[in-house]
Parts: sequence; structure tokens; C-alpha cells
Amino acid sequence: MKLNAPDEYRTATESDAVADLVDIRRARVLELGCGAAWTTRALVEQLGAAEVVATEVDAVQHAKNLTIEDLPRVQFRLGGAEAIDAADASFDAVFMFKSLHHVPVELMDQALTEIHRVLQPGGTACFSEPVYWGEFNALMSLINDEQQVREAAFAALRRAVEAGLFLCEAERFIQVPGSYPDWDAFAARFLEVTHTELDLDEQRRAEVRAAFERHLTPAGAHFLKPHRIDLLRKPH
Repeated sequence: MKLNAPDEYRTATESDAVADLVDIRRARVLELGCGAAWTTRALVEQLGAAEVVATEVDAVQHAKNLTIEDLPRVQFRLGGAEAIDAADASFDAVFMFKSLHHVPVELMDQALTEIHRVLQPGGTACFSEPVYWGEFNALMSLINDEQQVREAAFAALRRAVEAGLFLCEAERFIQVPGSYPDWDAFAARFLEVTHTELDLDEQRRAEVRAAFERHLTPAGAHFLKPHRIDLLRKPH
């Protein structure tokens, strides 16, 4: 397992990359840290999951998710990865999209133990994490520098594999395209959030805006966002 592999990246969306790695058609799936449910929707509509339980620790976002009416195969729940409200061996697959590094560092090992507990023997656990590298990361680090927590999340995954909780079946590095038409759209997506307290004074906000606008073209600002996808499997 590698933290980064600059020579191995290919351009792909997270859902396309995951679809190449694992088949979840007819599966009962748990998504931890579903955010605004964009990846939740992909799990059902693109990857064909039969049922998804999608959890979110941010109560404000969870309340918004409960108003979604066109995902009948999804059940939204409030809760964190370190204490999963589910029976042992009750899911075929578990996904965390850019959420493991948001688990408090001291609870990451516990979260992975919980994922192991709720997975069926032979079930898959898929983790997509942003990589601390590249132009988009340089911009985002002005908002919230996540180097330490991302490295801690990777270390927790390695410990879980080394301890025998999981087998590492695959690791992929992808560049996910992202486009924002203007500063307001970017700020709404990354600064006006409820899941993280951002300590940005006016000077820092202006610095972030200036850094963003250096990438702005008449057609918007376009980025490639580096991600690492680790596909783990619970041993039989």
C-alpha cells in the first residue's frame, strides 16, 4: 500500500473507478460519511446496489438528506463510523468516500474495527481518500490543511491490513475532474460547509479567492483532484 504514486494516476470519476473494482449489484451496502449523498446516488443508480444505509455525522446535512424523495432504496441514518448501529455481518460492502480522514484520529482504528464487524465474511470495504498532492490540494490546503489527518487515515488502513482485519485486494490512483463556474460556486461547495468548522478570517478568505481565480477561465475553473482508492476484503 502506497500513500501516493504520481506515475500511476489515470483520469476517472470515483464511481467509475469503483465500478471497475467491485460488483455491488444486488448487494446490501453501508456508506459511512455520505455527505450530501452524491456518492450515495451513484451507489444505487450507477453501481446497482440493492439497498444502501447511508450515515452522516453532521446533523445539519443529515436533516437535508432526509428530505430526498427519489432514493427509495436508501435509508439515511445519523451516526459516525466509530460506532455503527448495525448487527454483525449485516452488509456485503462498506464504502467511505473522502470520509475516513474526517474521523477523529484517535477513533480511526475503532472505526475500521467496526467496519470489519458489520461486514459479511468475504465482504469488501472500499476507501476513497484525497491525496495530499497537486494543484487542487494546494488550493484546498489554504482552506483546511489536511495533511496530518490524511496521513493518519492511510496509516490506520495499513494497520488494519497488517493486523489481519482485511486483505488489500487493489489500490488505484485517479485524478477526478472537477469544474466550478465561478468563485461563488466554489465557495458554496467548500467554504459554506457545516461538517467542518473553518477558521477563515477575511484576509485568508481573500487569499483563497485569489488562488482560485488564478485558475479561472471564461469557461470556469477546472481541476484534476488526486485520489487513492483502496479495496480491502474481510477474510472468510
